[in-house]
Amino acid sequence: MYHSYDQPFWQRQMQHPWGYPQPYQQPHWQHQSMDHGGRPFIVNIEKATKQNQTFRTALWTGQHLQVTLMSIGVGDSIGLEVHPDTDQFLRIESGQGLVQMGDRKNRLDYQQYVFEDNAIMVPAGKWHNLINIGNRPLKLYSIYAPPEHPYGTIQPTK
Repeated sequence: MYHSYDQPFWQRQMQHPWGYPQPYQQPHWQHQSMDHGGRPFIVNIEKATKQNQTFRTALWTGQHLQVTLMSIGVGDSIGLEVHPDTDQFLRIESGQGLVQMGDRKNRLDYQQYVFEDNAIMVPAGKWHNLINIGNRPLKLYSIYAPPEHPYGTIQPTK
């Protein structure tokens, strides 16, 4: 008889010991959004991002970085902002947008269209905005280093 413990641990299919679904493996209406920071955490980031219905939810806030999930409505934007001491990484999971960046609030001299699977790096001190130019919500996640928002942040709308 073949048992999973006959395999090396790196080849075994990992499952929850009691068969309960992991977070974000259930429909979005069956899980509670909460910040899992401060402890080890594994998530299907694509599913979590696509299921997120809030403008911004802090998924994991640590001492040196933060992961947030975002959903930007059709025709809406993140809003022009700058983080003086925080680098930011954004990844588009679905939808399309227009990224604008610049050294000054009134001079956004960098523009680029972005689509599903694109990643955007925003250096600290750069003014930036991301506008949803598609016909469905723009779903993305963002990584801030160091954290930008308070632990447990949930912003249902902009």
